[in-house]
Amino acid sequence: MNKLLSGLSIILLAACSQVPVQPVMPPNPYPEVAFETSLGTFVVQLDRQRAPLTVSNFLHYVTTGFYNGTVFHRVIPGFVIQGGGFTTAYVEKKTAGPIPNESGNGLSNLRATIAMAREDAPHSATAQFYINLVDNRKLDPRPDRWGYAVFGQVIQGMDVVDKVAATPTGKVGPFDTDAPLTPVVILKVLVLKQSLD
Repeated sequence: MNKLLSGLSIILLAACSQVPVQPVMPPNPYPEVAFETSLGTFVVQLDRQRAPLTVSNFLHYVTTGFYNGTVFHRVIPGFVIQGGGFTTAYVEKKTAGPIPNESGNGLSNLRATIAMAREDAPHSATAQFYINLVDNRKLDPRPDRWGYAVFGQVIQGMDVVDKVAATPTGKVGPFDTDAPLTPVVILKVLVLKQSLD
């Protein structure tokens, strides 16, 4: 009986040694995402190292197509452009629950960075994001209050972002001010394939 078990063990070990082992690669810490808009395309590099929860949340909305067909609904020259929450009819989209605030990650609200929009409550961000048009360090955390979590930066097409910022704004739908009079549509957001390698 023992000889039989020993023989089976040898056969199993030999069989296992023939199975190629594929190393498991960690996800790219800096995936890139392209925003195709009605005014052109820009590319954002995300920082999974500094903002892992925020990037994971954002990529969920990207890969499910949530942002496709939404608009930049808040445009304030010299400050930010904000989007990712409203349809072209200015109807707010239903989101998943809020995420923890990662604003203490060492990333600052500098020009061309992307960060999570939220309500006054610090852990209330869901899907909406904004892009800083200037250095907005006042949005960073301080010892006495939470900040707004930066999770990446525009690495290509900042001229398109500036074009969005130059769009005339006013009262549109539920917004009294700051909404583009001609909708700036986010046609599609997609993860660039080469950034997954």
